[in-house]
Amino acid sequence: MAKRDYYDLLGVSKGASADEIKKGYRTKAKELHPDRNADNPNAEAQFKEANEAYEVLKNADKKAAYDRYGHAAFEGGGGGRPGAGYGGGQGDFSSAFSDVFDDLFGDFMGGRGQGGAGGRRAARGSDLRYNLHISLEDAHSGLQKSINVPTSVGCDACKGSGAEGGAEPTTCPTCSGMGKVRAQQGFFTVERTCPTCSGLGQIIKNPCNTCRGAGRVEKDRTLSVNIPAGVETGTRIRLAGEGEAGMRGGPSGDLYIFIEVQEHELFERDGANLFCRVPVSMSSAALGGSIEVPTIDGGRGRVQVPAGSQSGRQMRLRSKGMPHLRGGSTGDMIIELAVETPVKLTARQKEILREFEELSEENNPESSSFFSSVKSFWDSMKG
Repeated sequence: MAKRDYYDLLGVSKGASADEIKKGYRTKAKELHPDRNADNPNAEAQFKEANEAYEVLKNADKKAAYDRYGHAAFEGGGGGRPGAGYGGGQGDFSSAFSDVFDDLFGDFMGGRGQGGAGGRRAARGSDLRYNLHISLEDAHSGLQKSINVPTSVGCDACKGSGAEGGAEPTTCPTCSGMGKVRAQQGFFTVERTCPTCSGLGQIIKNPCNTCRGAGRVEKDRTLSVNIPAGVETGTRIRLAGEGEAGMRGGPSGDLYIFIEVQEHELFERDGANLFCRVPVSMSSAALGGSIEVPTIDGGRGRVQVPAGSQSGRQMRLRSKGMPHLRGGSTGDMIIELAVETPVKLTARQKEILREFEELSEENNPESSSFFSSVKSFWDSMKG
């Protein structure tokens, strides 16, 4: 029987965040735990499946492999089975289940740990997000921009170790450097983050006075970011290693820059194409002629307005739109006419228009067709 999708098993979408995945697993664990489903013979198997799914999706590397290759990523030597189930392979079970044990049953053995997997000596820094607003002109041409990012950086005083003078941490006596402690709970073993070392496996006897043992301090950083031409709202730029510094010398996280392109007063963007609504006078639309329009690069373009043009008519300027982000061709600029009715007429202008109206019965085919249809409609209703 084909294995179920891990995201479906936890009741979350493929784009779910780490918190959403954990919440989904917590809900399923409560729902399917064998102790709470003595009358359900399938509960244990379903609990195993949920545990296996969480064991993969909570790990960024395993999750990336699963998103790309599906279940095949862990078959045929591709990393082994992602997680053992309930009642077997207790190490894997405890690794997944201990992440949500506090939420299910409350604090156990005192205080919550803040660290990660057993034996981990230094915690990776968090990824950071920076929202960058740019103009449509900048999105068209691309730019190099300096940004100021408040973040955590490695402590210079202790060289990131967290210990005064850069001394080496000592092995945690509670977990013997494993970062986790185990306790028997009924017929299975529960593994939790060590409360003494917060999962780091080591403790600092003499913390650094500058960072107070964290190995990092808060500081604003100025970074130069290359914004390529063609970006649009939602484009994400990753700067590896430019996120928050890790705890006690751990690797830094990444910085993700999310682009938001501001609305423009003249142009409206649709993918690589730009739309520009250009008002023209009634006489210009009737007689036709050439008009000058702006382009996004600051230049000027000319388009020919055919005689008798109506509002909504479109003309195209080739390759005057936005460049494609991945390179290649450039979009077009679409000119849409808006025929403008004159206002604040003088007495003489009104006189001329009335005279023109009397002479233009054959010059308004759409209007004549419409009112002819209206007359036919009324006649049919009378019948």
